[in-house]
Amino acid sequence: MSRAEQSTKLDLERIIFIGRTFEEYLDMFSLSVETLKGKKILDCPAGACSFTAVSNNLGLDVTACDIAYYFSGEDLKNKGLQDVEHAMHNMEKAKSNYKWDYFDDVEGLRKHRLRAFEDCTEDMAKSSERYIPVTLPSLPFKDGEFDLLLSAHFLFMYADRLDYQFHLETVDELLRVTKEEIRIFPLVDLEGKRYEHLDKFISNIIDKGCSVEEVKVPYEFQTNANSMLVIKKGK
Repeated sequence: MSRAEQSTKLDLERIIFIGRTFEEYLDMFSLSVETLKGKKILDCPAGACSFTAVSNNLGLDVTACDIAYYFSGEDLKNKGLQDVEHAMHNMEKAKSNYKWDYFDDVEGLRKHRLRAFEDCTEDMAKSSERYIPVTLPSLPFKDGEFDLLLSAHFLFMYADRLDYQFHLETVDELLRVTKEEIRIFPLVDLEGKRYEHLDKFISNIIDKGCSVEEVKVPYEFQTNANSMLVIKKGK
């Protein structure tokens, strides 16, 4: 299916185009610039995160993929600005579900989200080849193409709309395109509860010959969202 054909089958209103900053990624995944040097990295799904933009400016090798990238940059710019404001409006009503030491307040959060969005959309305009449209659980990459794969705020977060089979099929595909390691953050759903099938999910991955570890990270904005899953190929 061509990009144009795919676009007609997608509803932009159903896609949330919002993202985290490069600094948030380092904290969410317990990473440093030094640990990323020399690695080929995939951010999946990347949304409007600035991780790819800032990483490549630092000389790192990062590719972003997301279903949102089927749409034009102009459409995503308009949608992203709306999504940030919508999210901030809802945040005012749900502040008690979050910890405010990282951002201080909703205005601080808005600035982070807008900075991530602006860095991302500017880089998309300059380096569109880094932003690959995908529809999970399928990825258009070669086996073992990436050393490290990062997946934030997707799989377990939306357990209410992405069923367990989708999770299994997606992680199989993530494993296929990754040579060394996958990191998934966070391990909770939108209500801040640990993903109900996580233990079964982990057992399934171990059965495939991988090692799996739950690791606390130096980042907690949504209450209880302070751990990642580290999956290493081979035991």
